[in-house]
Amino acid sequence: MSDPLKLETVHQQEAPPTIGDSDIGKQKYMVTQKTTTKDIGFTHEDFAALLDKYDYHFSPGDIVPGTVFSMEPRGALIDIGAKTAAYIPIQEMSINRVDDPDEVLQSNETREFFILTDENEDGQLTLSIRRIEYMRAWERVRQLQAEDATVRSNVFATNRGGALVRIEGLRGFIPGSHISTREAKEDLVGEELPLKFLEVDEERNRLVLSHRRALVERKMNGLEVGQVVIGSVRGIKPYGAFIDIGGVSGLLHISEISHDHIDTPHSVFGVNDELKVMIIDLDAERGRISLSTKQLEPEAGDMLKNRDLVFEKAEEMAEKYRQKLLAEAQGEEMPTEENVEEVPSASESEEPQEELAASASATEE
Repeated sequence: MSDPLKLETVHQQEAPPTIGDSDIGKQKYMVTQKTTTKDIGFTHEDFAALLDKYDYHFSPGDIVPGTVFSMEPRGALIDIGAKTAAYIPIQEMSINRVDDPDEVLQSNETREFFILTDENEDGQLTLSIRRIEYMRAWERVRQLQAEDATVRSNVFATNRGGALVRIEGLRGFIPGSHISTREAKEDLVGEELPLKFLEVDEERNRLVLSHRRALVERKMNGLEVGQVVIGSVRGIKPYGAFIDIGGVSGLLHISEISHDHIDTPHSVFGVNDELKVMIIDLDAERGRISLSTKQLEPEAGDMLKNRDLVFEKAEEMAEKYRQKLLAEAQGEEMPTEENVEEVPSASESEEPQEELAASASATEE
């Protein structure tokens, strides 16, 4: 145990003049000093412990207030109450690109900082604003996804797989299969698109969006199952044809073209052919519209033999289809002719299930 701290007191007093002073009129007084020492019972360890008591402990991950007191060329020194000033490098000042610290911080400004690393050998902490913005951005996009919100963002780059956008400062990806436009992907740079969230995964750092789903949802507000619409063939694949109906694409699956067997959609349609089709399914969550001409055939095979007759009778056949759906919903049986096939779901086909899964998520390149 160290020695107690001692308190020293200095006492000053004037000494009276001596009798033998020669110059009585100018008597000089001598000043004497007396020092006394008092033991106050307070050790050096006690003093150090008192300092530690008021020294805040900082850990990586903490969010603390701090004040900017010195701007540096590539960062800033921040007073957060630690023994040594903390430092924030320019790359940690924002979730977005920063070329000059003055773009983000000002001298004497007080704000929140994220403690990025522990003290270095000089006792200095490293801070971040970017981490705070990053956490709050993910929180915001999760909220937007939960609300099924439509967001808008400009495309800033494209690659082989799709297009890149920024949402709340985070980089988002739009797969090519979810871009619904006739423009080449490269021409989308700088264009603002409405988007829906497909995947929000902070842990895997994945933010995936859909342009197609946003357009389909907007278009779906004016569409309903059993409705006849006019569209044009936008693309043809082995499993069906993509039909443009007012700016959004619907799939006319090969199994929904005709009651008669079809080897390939290319044998029935050509690109830019104008058709009357009926909507048989609307899936807003997945952004899909399923179409049919098969249900509009007055007689099986008419799409292959007499397409004009199918289009002429389209509304009449669609009304029968709607009545059938209504009766099924009410639990009634509609009188039907013999040999009339049951209406299949949009996913029914003689194709292998794997091919159907691929076709369901495919879109025109």
